[in-house]
Amino acid sequence: MLRRHLLLAAAVLPAHAAFAHHGWSSFDTARPLYLSGRARKVAWRNPHAEFDLEVDADLKLPADLAKRPVPAQSAGIDGARLFASAQLPTRKDRLWHVELAPLTRMGAWNVTELRDGDAVAMVGYTFAGEKGEPVLRVEYLLVGTATYGLRSSPA
Repeated sequence: MLRRHLLLAAAVLPAHAAFAHHGWSSFDTARPLYLSGRARKVAWRNPHAEFDLEVDADLKLPADLAKRPVPAQSAGIDGARLFASAQLPTRKDRLWHVELAPLTRMGAWNVTELRDGDAVAMVGYTFAGEKGEPVLRVEYLLVGTATYGLRSSPA
């Protein structure tokens, strides 16, 4: 009987874990979004760093976002295009879950570990049609004057 319960538990756990984490293919990469605010509940761990973002009450696109310098290795690929086409989300959630890169890539970029309350901005993607939970997969993390391209490693 105990063995049967253990087998049942083993069969259910992976399904639950897969449901809780989603693949990157579900994100709408045709519509980059801009968010800014304060980091909350920062979890600097694998499989990727993540936190909740308390969105600025007066969220607006920075007038100079399209002119913000991008890292050299992404300048010719998509950095400038993403900044120029970034828009605000249509949904009005005040709290978003933010997914960054794996810790090895965060370390390669020398990104200082974020702390609860840090001011951050980002450009990234959410689910098509902004459906489901408010989740943003970050492509570019903006901390102060630094810009980190999280999809690749530094050149």
